[in-house]
Amino acid sequence: MSIIKVFSVFAVLAISFFSHSVIAMEFHFTKVADKTYAYIGPLTNRTPENLGLNNNIGLVITDKGAVLIDSGAGIPSATVLEDAVSKVTDKKIIAVINTGSQDHRWLGNGYFAEKGATIYALAKTVKTQESMGAGLVDKMTKVSDIFALTKPVTAKTPFKKDDVKLTIGNTMFHVKHFGDAHFPGDAVVWLPEQKVLFSGDLIYVDRMLGVHPFSKVASWQKAFHLAEKLPAKLIVPGHGQVCDWNKARQDTGNYLDKLVKVMSVASEDMLGVDQAVADNKDWPEFKHLEHYDSWHKTILSRTYLQFEEGI
Repeated sequence: MSIIKVFSVFAVLAISFFSHSVIAMEFHFTKVADKTYAYIGPLTNRTPENLGLNNNIGLVITDKGAVLIDSGAGIPSATVLEDAVSKVTDKKIIAVINTGSQDHRWLGNGYFAEKGATIYALAKTVKTQESMGAGLVDKMTKVSDIFALTKPVTAKTPFKKDDVKLTIGNTMFHVKHFGDAHFPGDAVVWLPEQKVLFSGDLIYVDRMLGVHPFSKVASWQKAFHLAEKLPAKLIVPGHGQVCDWNKARQDTGNYLDKLVKVMSVASEDMLGVDQAVADNKDWPEFKHLEHYDSWHKTILSRTYLQFEEGI
């Protein structure tokens, strides 16, 4: 019996334990457009109960099989996603397209690859995945030891270009990199026929976006505005509910614009990080976003330091 099969049993038992002992989590895909679905994760942080699936995942049904957009945070996540897909279609999962390098975007790759799915990603995305993979698995194992057997698996033949048109079955997928954002190499998946954009972590709504020390805020701002040129009727953001461009601008674009404008000037004026944060700790137009109170000042600080360092 393969590791995947052994671990699948273990994961199911663990999920059952969590659902009965803490909070019952429901993992399901909701229809967004014709043959296009989304799993919408909770706005909380990663927990054992949500199996690291506090992000959004895409599902597209083609005439050849099912295609996942991102694969979850490891084997346990992939197991529940597979089960959720089976409730939508009896077609096999034949492909996974990765939009990014954060754990819940791709650490489920190995589970689906062992079952015959092809993993697709841009070379810039894979470069970051390879550099961070071991650390991300360790991080997920600290969330819960049910992730311990997860291995980082990347696309075998990543796309070297930043704009790729991929046809799977009867469906066209455009995989695009507009610039480094939440993680280096972040990408989006554009469905031109359905006019649906799976933004990955380029767009957050309903909750604060995340700025890590390695995030690139100025590049992220430019990438967002380049993505705006896509005539999307619906956006499945990286986090939060399905939305349109107006909502995406309100919760992500406007925040990035203000971060870049205010913190670049503060850095040029050599205001100092403490003073820059103190002067900008209250941005009421973004207080509706989940995690504002705990994340906003950290984001201000990291953005200022990026401009100070000339990133």
